[in-house]
Amino acid sequence: MLAKPRFRFLPMPYHSILLFVTWLLLNNTLAPGHLVLGAFLALGIPLLTSGLSKPQPALHKPFKTMRYAMMVLGDIVTANIEVAIQVVGPLKNLNPAFVAVPLDIEGELPITLLASTVSLTPGTVSAEVSACHKVLYVHALTHTSEDEIIRKIKERYEAPLMEIFSC
Repeated sequence: MLAKPRFRFLPMPYHSILLFVTWLLLNNTLAPGHLVLGAFLALGIPLLTSGLSKPQPALHKPFKTMRYAMMVLGDIVTANIEVAIQVVGPLKNLNPAFVAVPLDIEGELPITLLASTVSLTPGTVSAEVSACHKVLYVHALTHTSEDEIIRKIKERYEAPLMEIFSC
């Protein structure tokens, strides 16, 4: 199910609010002219650009989205410490490799979020998504077991994203 704009007059209400507040903060004033110009920009820009955006899948489980974000933040902190220890340690402990992770998740946004999550956690980088969108190529700093890397990505990141987007 794709999310559709709620109002034709206000196709992206959150973007409009963000634009308006950002305009006022950048100008550091509540002068009437800036309020009018900020409102004009906040209404006009989303109206002009709404036709350019592709419809995106709706989030079906917003609380799981928050939980996923918190888990990823925790993983980023933990992985930063692990990578720092590995980089400072002996070079023989580093065993970089490319791993092909088969994807069950579908859709451009969920795949992009998965690839971004993998890249955000230190020690792994998403290198490429295959043309058929069925394989994510990941560079891992320490390659202990290809199956272990695939299992971790699929269980820890792909499965929750599939649940969030109901893929």
